[in-house]
Amino acid sequence: MDSFQEKVGLGSTAETGKGKSKISKHVTHGYHTAEGKSAHPMEDYVFAEFKQVEDNELGLFAIFDGHVSQEVPDYLRSHLFNNILKEPDFWNETENAVRRAYRITDDKILEKSAELGKGGSTAVTAILINCEKLVVANLGDSRAVICQNGKAKQLSVDHEPDSERKAIEDRGGFVTKFPGDVARVDGQLAVARAFGDKTMKDHLSSEPHVTVEMINDDTEFAILASDGIWHVMNNQEAVDCIKNVKEAREAAKALIEEALKRNSTDDISVIVVRFH
Repeated sequence: MDSFQEKVGLGSTAETGKGKSKISKHVTHGYHTAEGKSAHPMEDYVFAEFKQVEDNELGLFAIFDGHVSQEVPDYLRSHLFNNILKEPDFWNETENAVRRAYRITDDKILEKSAELGKGGSTAVTAILINCEKLVVANLGDSRAVICQNGKAKQLSVDHEPDSERKAIEDRGGFVTKFPGDVARVDGQLAVARAFGDKTMKDHLSSEPHVTVEMINDDTEFAILASDGIWHVMNNQEAVDCIKNVKEAREAAKALIEEALKRNSTDDISVIVVRFH
């Protein structure tokens, strides 16, 4: 991963990097992060690289947004893609392989809770296979959006407690907006699906939403971003913000700058993958 630390505004340190496909010179990625204004240290973790596997090229992109944890998102950054690629039917049954690897990884995190702690993490992952096929999976509220002919299309699903209230209640949990104005599982967690969160796992799902998108001439770019972006702009605003920024890393940075202008206070991580 071509990554380095860079000082950005407010004296905070951002992680930033970029890379490009070896099989298609037009396909590039760039990412950028910004620490939020909260009292805790940065809990967003990014993974972005192109990797040769046998005769295929994979673009592996992910954002892991921890809650009460740096350990769980860090563990995911180190292990989730390895677990996905280890699945024997990855090439033939990619969606099933991703689902199974998510489940296996979550089991492992729960097993290791003594060392990884009680916190958890959302995830959005995108695997670009030979620059032709994009397999997106997610848990929680980090989001994947593509731009086709200037129009935003969301590929992930925001797993919000309100929309999964019945399933949470069926598992013995509850959803409340007290205290505050955000719906939370058991009054604690603002997402209905996540990795980890051992003490709440009985009421939370770790089943990812998985979707496949074929990349064609109309597909301009993809955005993966943590909720620090989506709290302050919708999908189309995000796409419009960067559609004229040709360089992927500059686009990721521009999106963060716009979110900060709109007073986003959360940790923010953005990956942009440009297809041409």
